[in-house]
Amino acid sequence: MPAPYDLNDSSVFVIVGSGAGGGTLGTQLALKGIDTVILEAGKRHETWDFINDEWDSFSQLAWTDKRLTSGSWDITKTFPNLPAWIVKSVGGSTVHWAGASLRFQEHEFKTKTHYGEMAGANLLDWPIDLKEMEPWYAMAEDRMGVTRTNGIPGLPGNNNFKVLEAGAKKIGYKEVHTGNMAINSEPRDERSSCLQIGFCFQGCKSGAKWSTLVAEIPKGEATGRLEVRPSCQVLRIEHDDAGKVTGVVYADADGVEQRQKARGIAVAGNSIESPRLLLNSHSSKFPDGLANSSGQVGRNYMRHTTGSVYGLFDKPVHMYRGTTMAGIVRDEARHDTSRGFAGGYELETLSLGLPFMAAFLDPQKWGRDFSDALDNYKNLAGLWIVGEDMPSEDNRITLASDDKDAFGMPVASVHFDDHENDKAMREHAYKQGSAIYDSIGALKTIHTPPYPSTHNLGTNRMSEAAADGVVNRFGQTHDIPNLFVSDGSQFTTGAAENPTLTIVALALRQADHIATRMSRGEL
Repeated sequence: MPAPYDLNDSSVFVIVGSGAGGGTLGTQLALKGIDTVILEAGKRHETWDFINDEWDSFSQLAWTDKRLTSGSWDITKTFPNLPAWIVKSVGGSTVHWAGASLRFQEHEFKTKTHYGEMAGANLLDWPIDLKEMEPWYAMAEDRMGVTRTNGIPGLPGNNNFKVLEAGAKKIGYKEVHTGNMAINSEPRDERSSCLQIGFCFQGCKSGAKWSTLVAEIPKGEATGRLEVRPSCQVLRIEHDDAGKVTGVVYADADGVEQRQKARGIAVAGNSIESPRLLLNSHSSKFPDGLANSSGQVGRNYMRHTTGSVYGLFDKPVHMYRGTTMAGIVRDEARHDTSRGFAGGYELETLSLGLPFMAAFLDPQKWGRDFSDALDNYKNLAGLWIVGEDMPSEDNRITLASDDKDAFGMPVASVHFDDHENDKAMREHAYKQGSAIYDSIGALKTIHTPPYPSTHNLGTNRMSEAAADGVVNRFGQTHDIPNLFVSDGSQFTTGAAENPTLTIVALALRQADHIATRMSRGEL
């Protein structure tokens, strides 16, 4: 471990958050010889600390700080204090994620061009494209050990996948396999291969699943140029008279306010906490919050169009055995408006343990159908819908007017309404999910509403013109040259794919940009 950096050392680069964006960026900067401090609001848990029990693991890892929720989405009624399910721990949500690692498609970087004007949607083309991102995707896939890339074999299919595959192929789907997963299918990077123990969301105890906690941060720390400070909640970012950021004020593990000076700062706290921090950092020079001259900070919140379909069979499936997200159907990920919506979606296997199944199956309905499903849990197969939702300016993160956290800072208020395109996509996906299971003899299928968000995107979006977004093509804020955004909040649009691979690829690219700018004396 490196010696702690001095609080007054203004030569360090400070990163807020240690997940896919922050943890990767911090490690990569350290590997490039740049002194870096990561401030993480959560504690540091290691693989041996993880708890293979959903409820206890949730208490250990989840971000349960108070948030407010509004809008017409189901979450307002079912989970008003938990609009998003993210991790508050070193490694961020890479500790909790399933491992699906998919590249965006070419059209998804240019949705305004391909989808055209859509009422109620704030579509914008990304200032980058797939061709530019391809080498960074390749680097990320190699770094993360993504299966079905770089000669790495796919993971085995569990029973849940075998059911999905049989039904999908019966109704004519072609692109069905066990996924591109950042989970070792063979020993790699000094980590074991997947043991198929089935607790991917509770923190992988074998270390086979890539996370910044096990696969990135230790490498950064080994250089002596990365210091990770857990249990440090950043409260605000400070700046000088010229408008450049100079450091952060944070509450340490004892709740004592500290001030860490910085040469540059990257915000990587997820799409809810990142805009909250920028908005809470308002000053006389930046009365609407940092990097917010466009008024776009907090806006265009996306969560993916989601929902689940479960099939009940007359024989056991034991969907909970093996990798949680054990397979995928990608045929519907294309852009094809003949289906009644723009963009596409994917169907991925999903299994929740019995306690969480009871909580999430349908939180507003109880009765015979609900109890029958739980009684026959072992006979269920499950899939999750992941689709591109439309960005809307009104879907946004704001600061609560009256509610404050333990440190006196206004909490985040999350507002979300489904776009008509989102609703049409979800209904199509429900129908196709049921068709998959019905084709192979399901006794019945069950449609569940979306769970609390796990793919949180937008809110500090990337744009060519400063008036349209918050950051430029390198995640550098348009307004402040030494302030960056490094998480999924910089996404201009959401695409149909799970976002982690793209977050990592962007972080690797951003680290290269920052190091180059520093070497020229421009940062």
